[in-house]
Amino acid sequence: MTTRPLSSRPLSIREFCRRHFRHFNAAALVDAAEGYRRHVDGGGKMMVTLAGAMSTAELGISLAEMIRRDQVHAITCTGANLEEDVFNLVAHDFYERVPGYRDLTPHDEKALLDRHMNRVTDTCIPEMEAMRRIESVVLEEWMAADRAGERCFPHEFMYRILRSGKLEKSYQIDPADSWLLAACEKNLPIWVPGWEDSTLGNMFTGHCISGDVKNVHTVRTGIEAMQSLATWYEETAPKTPVGFFQIGGGIAGDFPICVVPMLHQDLQRTGVPLWAYFCQISDSTTSYGSYSGAVPNEKITWGKLGVDTPKFVVESDATIVAPLIFAYVLDR
Repeated sequence: MTTRPLSSRPLSIREFCRRHFRHFNAAALVDAAEGYRRHVDGGGKMMVTLAGAMSTAELGISLAEMIRRDQVHAITCTGANLEEDVFNLVAHDFYERVPGYRDLTPHDEKALLDRHMNRVTDTCIPEMEAMRRIESVVLEEWMAADRAGERCFPHEFMYRILRSGKLEKSYQIDPADSWLLAACEKNLPIWVPGWEDSTLGNMFTGHCISGDVKNVHTVRTGIEAMQSLATWYEETAPKTPVGFFQIGGGIAGDFPICVVPMLHQDLQRTGVPLWAYFCQISDSTTSYGSYSGAVPNEKITWGKLGVDTPKFVVESDATIVAPLIFAYVLDR
């Protein structure tokens, strides 16, 4: 009996996944990646939503290239993901990893607090080098806009500070690995629902209370963000199908996907197309009304997806799955 000799050529990520990922969640990953590729190659646009702490997980290493290669056309993210990509950009060398985070005692956690090291699972974000450094720069933009009577969305202020060059001397990672820099270069539309609960959102609130910023509406949020998303979707979806790639759950996913039933049911604009592709990476379970764990077919009942919409769920760790899917799509 003879065996087939293995090729000496290294497999690309796409080839590796096709060869080894044949069943269960592994197969779902391949199916979702193939669906993503078909959707964009066919002229479709893709909305990517970021929940959790994907920026602190340095998803920018793979997401930035997806943006540069025109595989991502819009983003909805939490305020934490918006700001933490920039925190990492300017303070990466000061971050600390805690591999044994499960063994930390309350006293260990208090010691991290005393050192101004804010822990996200196994990674500590340095308050002074990251959060306060960005606060001082963005506060200048908030106050200037406030004096001029300007009002901008959270990401627009971040785009301003990146374009100003004020942070360039402080970069501590390869700028190519920052997804927000890549989005800024493409002027990608971004929506940040619930921005108020982020670190910078808290800081902005504090500056409104102290009087540094006079108009609390200097940063546009909430209902205006949904209005902006509705305008973008109505202008985009009739021309080219729009897909929905959801990393995690929560407000980052629930906010944007609701724009379709809002347009249909509340504005009676029935000619607006449904989302044309859907994939979610999540480890949430379907229980007790969990939205993050709801199977895609439930979204049919809410007027978000159609019967024939390609639908995929990969029940796994997004920090593992998302970079693999992105590398698959890019055929690295």
